[in-house]
Amino acid sequence: MRLRLNGIRKSFGATRALKGVSLSVTAGAGLAVIGENGAGKSTLMKVLSGAHAPDEGTMELDGERYAPEDPLEARRRGVAMIYQELNLVPHLSVEANIVLGVEPSRWGLLDRRKRREEARKALADLHSGIDPAAPVSALTIAQQQLVEIARALVHEPKVLILDEPTSSLTGVDVEHLYQVLDRLRARGVSVLYISHFLEECQRVCSDYVVLRDGESVGAGRLAGIAMRDIIHMMVGREVTELYPRTPHTIGKPILELRNLAGERKPRSMTCTVREGEIFGMFGLIGAGRTETLRAMFGLDPVSGGTVSLNGVEVTGWTPTRLLGCGVSLLSEDRKQEGLLLNRSIAENLLLTRPSPISRGGFIRLGAERRMALDWMERLEVKAQSAEQSIGELSGGNQQKVAFGRLLYHQARLLLLDEPTRGIDVGSKASIYRRIGRAAEQGRTVVLVSSYIPELLGVCDTVAVCCRGEIVAVKPVSEWTEQDLVSAAIGQGTESGLEGKES
Repeated sequence: MRLRLNGIRKSFGATRALKGVSLSVTAGAGLAVIGENGAGKSTLMKVLSGAHAPDEGTMELDGERYAPEDPLEARRRGVAMIYQELNLVPHLSVEANIVLGVEPSRWGLLDRRKRREEARKALADLHSGIDPAAPVSALTIAQQQLVEIARALVHEPKVLILDEPTSSLTGVDVEHLYQVLDRLRARGVSVLYISHFLEECQRVCSDYVVLRDGESVGAGRLAGIAMRDIIHMMVGREVTELYPRTPHTIGKPILELRNLAGERKPRSMTCTVREGEIFGMFGLIGAGRTETLRAMFGLDPVSGGTVSLNGVEVTGWTPTRLLGCGVSLLSEDRKQEGLLLNRSIAENLLLTRPSPISRGGFIRLGAERRMALDWMERLEVKAQSAEQSIGELSGGNQQKVAFGRLLYHQARLLLLDEPTRGIDVGSKASIYRRIGRAAEQGRTVVLVSSYIPELLGVCDTVAVCCRGEIVAVKPVSEWTEQDLVSAAIGQGTESGLEGKES
């Protein structure tokens, strides 16, 4: 047996994150670790990777006692962890990040030649094409994710743990990752794979373990179980409608883009979005979707074209002014842009609209706490209290808070960039319902997503972006998955061009 965990328990104050979890994986096997946000997956992986010490329980690696004091010791023992939230140093180069903490040396000095060789080899395994000398800060989120993966591979681990590794990757990058994992397993590397995309788990792993509320509630072979049964184990109830639709009426044009261009991207975005519409935007990484939202919200400079809201041109307005007009943005990068990780849940939820909880320019702490608790209950946020630092929550619970802030702000135009990234199946359905209710209330939603089933299941209209332009816009009923991908790579878009004025 390559790895065995027995009776692992871990508490944080009164919160019991792990309540006696056991699992095992053989050499060269893939084990899917499945569960809702807050089920204990990330805590368990942090125990395994040396970031947390267990309160009780034992671990064995290749038949020997395994109790790493820190992640560096775990890495040296052959256990590498790829976290959902990136852990890179932005001002350092790609190659420096890849070997950080285990830098090759010669006569006590850094061996730069060997460092570059190791980095190039790890990047070549991923077919990334990333320049090892480039600063990490110059890379896209997807490229940074690949650097994080390369960092874990550089010393060929015995056990590789991946926490939502594909959340920012394109379909091509995902397939490259699958091929790398296939090669690693063929060499005897054991893979522990955490993902909310159950089809990914089936592709990568042969076995599964399901966690719920810090306990193991099921395990077995993936080949012999239906996905609905796994979902039932995850949430403790039936989830019969993964893409719930709330009836809503689409009204007059609200948002208009006319040849919108940024300094680098987008090149030329033209579309019309209507009141009460859920307008999806699809495209490969680098197509300009995120840059379009940022330009619309005043975060990035506009070099050409216009943005109009209710017939009034708002091109170049500041985010503060747009917030005052009922426009809100949910960033894809919640760690750097979406949240204040060192502040409380309450502060993060209520930050942009203090009027209901303030008097005479001062925040009423009691009112703040009551309001935050009310919204935490609505959003099903799992936390100790409203005063808890949001940086202590799981990634999925952080995302719920970031999304909830837009709803609390009473935004009339919601710009959502990958809103369900890192969210489990049950929570996704909850967020989809809230998006539907927002549309029912006459709010307008622009939804950027890389997950095609989400776009087809939630949106009224889907636009496809390719090389910085919108190349097709159609009602969702007229799209198939194949058509969306074809349009995104610049093929078969002619039939959708007339929809650019929606």
